[in-house]
Amino acid sequence: MKIFSICAAMVLALTAACATAPPPASAQLQQQVGDTERAFAAAMKARDFEAFVSFISDEAIFSGGEQPLRGKDAIANVWKRFFVKPEAPFFWTPDRVEVLASGTLASTAGPVYDASGKLIAHFSSIWRLEAPGKWRIVFDGGNEVCDCQKPQ
Repeated sequence: MKIFSICAAMVLALTAACATAPPPASAQLQQQVGDTERAFAAAMKARDFEAFVSFISDEAIFSGGEQPLRGKDAIANVWKRFFVKPEAPFFWTPDRVEVLASGTLASTAGPVYDASGKLIAHFSSIWRLEAPGKWRIVFDGGNEVCDCQKPQ
């Protein structure tokens, strides 16, 4: 009986040691991704190009222009022009955040405003958990807001 108890204790100890911690609850992950998106936008507002680029995955794709930008370096080269002036030309904030149950991919979406606060577009981004607690953007795109009049 004593050997059985020792074996059972060893099995329990090994099981506990091999078990992985459960992913944070969905609300916690949504908050984490939303905070990451807001920090990404804050880097633009603060004119901190290096911080901005640190949120971009090496294999990211940004669409919305004539051709998709593929890879962190290509994205950084094109987006550097938005950091030339002392004031950010636009800003954004997420109003939707969704995270897969696995806790490894997430999407954010929301409005984009020009420097005066006028709504000019809507963005949509996909984030990937690349290291514990480190989300990086892998896909980004947006659509301009139509400033058209409805036909009467």
